[in-house]
Amino acid sequence: MSIRVDISEIYNSLKLYQSVSLKDMQNAALMDRVDTKFVASVDLIPNILKELADDYKVLEIDGERAFLYKTNYFDTKGYDMYEAHQNGKLNRYKVRQREYVSSGLHFLEVKFKNNKRRTIKKRIERKEDSVLSHPELHFLNENTPYNSEELELKLSNCFHRITLVGNHERVTIDFGLSFSDNNGFAEDFHQIAIVELKQLKYSSTTKAMNALRKNKVKAQSFSKYCLGAASFNSQIKSNRMKSKFELIHKIESTFGE
Repeated sequence: MSIRVDISEIYNSLKLYQSVSLKDMQNAALMDRVDTKFVASVDLIPNILKELADDYKVLEIDGERAFLYKTNYFDTKGYDMYEAHQNGKLNRYKVRQREYVSSGLHFLEVKFKNNKRRTIKKRIERKEDSVLSHPELHFLNENTPYNSEELELKLSNCFHRITLVGNHERVTIDFGLSFSDNNGFAEDFHQIAIVELKQLKYSSTTKAMNALRKNKVKAQSFSKYCLGAASFNSQIKSNRMKSKFELIHKIESTFGE
């Protein structure tokens, strides 16, 4: 059974921050970067936010500081992109449509993880409907090794995101994560928060790294798409997801202690 989380303390912690605008964020987009991910109990987030308030600013749009994101994920019929991630393959891709609800922006995005472990993101703005247009199909053919016309919508998710901005670093904190698939099934993971450090060059000594370490939150590979796909489809390979589900179960079992 899903745990519903009182997140009021998260919002209260955000009041400690100076704000940064979306325009300023776009001037430092970090489309070529090093990503480091963490999975934490959502009840740790207020403490982490309080520790970072003097060293980071928070993205604010129209008075809001936590924003709803909606995402559609595409893959081949045989889940080739999912399989590449599960096999630990470098030079792998992710294809998604993302709606940034608060700003009203819609993008088709390709994320490429290269063999130097850098994440390179390319995107084009799009309209609201979920059908891939001809320009989008062309964009995918130009930027992925897949035949865009054979890609299928596999699942969708939504979550809330906080974005902190530091010196050559961004920190995103995602919470309230839920998934739905094409068959009407739904699953949520409201007990966890996914923290991601996006850096121009990797550093283990930033304030965010130190705060996560202090709260005993360890870095690990993690994909929201893989979590959703493995939750809905028991026929696909999921050995590497076993430890992720065990971690989530551990967080759930000790939540609120």
